[in-house]
Amino acid sequence: MFDSREKIALFIDGANLYATAKALGFDVDYRKLLAEFQSKGYLLRAYYYTALAEDQEYSSIRPLIDWLDYNGYTVVTKPTKEFVDAAGRRKIKGNMDIELAVDAMEMVDTIDHVVLFSGDGDFRSLVEALQRKGRKVTVVSTLASQPPMIADELRRQADHFLDLAGLRDKVGRAPSERPPRQSDKPQGESFADEFEDDEAF
Repeated sequence: MFDSREKIALFIDGANLYATAKALGFDVDYRKLLAEFQSKGYLLRAYYYTALAEDQEYSSIRPLIDWLDYNGYTVVTKPTKEFVDAAGRRKIKGNMDIELAVDAMEMVDTIDHVVLFSGDGDFRSLVEALQRKGRKVTVVSTLASQPPMIADELRRQADHFLDLAGLRDKVGRAPSERPPRQSDKPQGESFADEFEDDEAF
């Protein structure tokens, strides 16, 4: 699946990866995640995409964003939009699909292998476009959750599918291992649980 001579770039849909790991019952250790893919080839870039609630004094995701920024990730953010759904519930929307797709297409001439961390079926056309440019695409999500977090059309389009459940021992830690200090908290539950990323996949 991976060739040590390949130039690799990671494109991480933050909200989607968080939801996938949560469905599997573990937290992603982003230091281990970086090391895992550095061992597979020449890791040129690791992008992490997430929306931030800019109006809040403190966002529970901010410590993670700051840590990623200083530890080898290129973090791409934009403000969330707040709305009230038909049932009168407050929802937060922050879809980063366009930003991720634009960055991937801009990088296409300098990389050999794209690793997309998302199960969102909207990315199928991006995967197809990258393949037309001669690039190999691996999608990371899971079939092990109920329902599966990956859209069938995305899994079919990708050159390779990596189930996050199979990476658990290499890139995960149990939620109980989470450091208790507020500043070390991974992507925040309070924010992510009310966060609506257009669709689950």
